[in-house]
Amino acid sequence: MTTVKAIQIQKPGGPEELQLVSVEIGEPGPGEIRIAHKAIGLNFIDVYHRTGLYPMPMPLQIGMEASGIVEAVGEGVTHLAIGDRVAYASAPPGSYCEARVMPAKCVCKLPEGISFETGAAMMLKGLTAQYLLKRTLPQGGLKANDFILFHAAAGGVGLIACQWAKALGYQLIATAGSPEKCQLALEHGAAFAINYRTENFADKVKEITGGKGVKVVYDSVGKDTFEQSLNCLAPFGLMASFGNASGPVDPFSPAILGPKGSIYVTRQTLFSHIASRETTQEMADDLFSMVLSGAVKIRIDQKFSLVDAAKAHTALEARATTGCTILTLD
Repeated sequence: MTTVKAIQIQKPGGPEELQLVSVEIGEPGPGEIRIAHKAIGLNFIDVYHRTGLYPMPMPLQIGMEASGIVEAVGEGVTHLAIGDRVAYASAPPGSYCEARVMPAKCVCKLPEGISFETGAAMMLKGLTAQYLLKRTLPQGGLKANDFILFHAAAGGVGLIACQWAKALGYQLIATAGSPEKCQLALEHGAAFAINYRTENFADKVKEITGGKGVKVVYDSVGKDTFEQSLNCLAPFGLMASFGNASGPVDPFSPAILGPKGSIYVTRQTLFSHIASRETTQEMADDLFSMVLSGAVKIRIDQKFSLVDAAKAHTALEARATTGCTILTLD
C-alpha cells in the first residue's frame, strides 16, 4: 500500500469541510489503473458534491478531473500502459489527491502537444462543450449563422464553447455578470455579450435576433436564469439545462411550454454521454483536435495548491473566477 495526500469531507457543508488527509491506495483491480496526478481540475460539480446538492456517501474524496501518468494497469485494460500521459473527466469522485486507483474506462491518452495543466483544466469542461454543441441540439439541428444563447460564458465551459461555436459558424450570444467578463467572451468568439446584471437578457436576445429568439439556450446557472431563458427561445427551440450554479430550478408545469412555442426542455449531464469507452474516446478525440489545431485555446486563469482547495471553492462559488481553475501538487 502507498500513502498519499488527499482532500476529503466528512459531511456536507461549506469550503471549510475540505480537509487534507492521508489515504492508502493499493494496486489496480480488473478494469482499473493507478494514476499519479500532475494537475487537478476544479469544477462546479465539486461544489455540488461538497454541499450535498448531489448526495454522495460520506466520507467523500471529491474531484472529477485530472491529468497525470499511469503507474499501474489492472487486468483487462488494453488502451493504456504504464508510463502513458493521460487525462480524464470521470466518475466516481476522487481526483483531489496525489494519486488514486480508478476505473480506466474514461481515462484517455493525452497527446504530447497538450500539457498536463491544460489536460487537467480542459477535460470535464471541454467534453461538456463538446456534447452540448455536437450532441444536444434543437429540432432540425444547428447550421451556420444560427443564434444560440450561452449563460456564464466567461467561465471554463463558456470560453471553450464561445470558441467552438465560432469555429462551427454559430452566432453565440453570451451572458456574464460584469463588463470585463462580457469582453472576455467577445474576445473568445462570442458574437454578442449581455451583462445580465444591468440588462434584461431576454429582451436583449429578442432585440439581437429581430424578435425571433434563439434555437437553443445552454444554461448552467439554473434557478436565476431558467424562466427568462424559456422566453428567449424561438418556436420548437431547446432549453438545455446542465448546471445549478445559482441553485436548483424550481418545479414548473409542462403546460407552460406550449404557449411559448411548443418548446423543448432537457437536463443534461456529461456522465450520460461518456458512459461507454468508445463514446468517451470519440468525444475526447474531437476535443483534442480542436485544441491542437488552435481553434480552441484553454485559458487557465487561477491556480491553487491542493492544500488550498477551500480557497479555490470559495472563489468559484463567489463567481470570482474566469476561464479554468486548477489545483497544483507543488
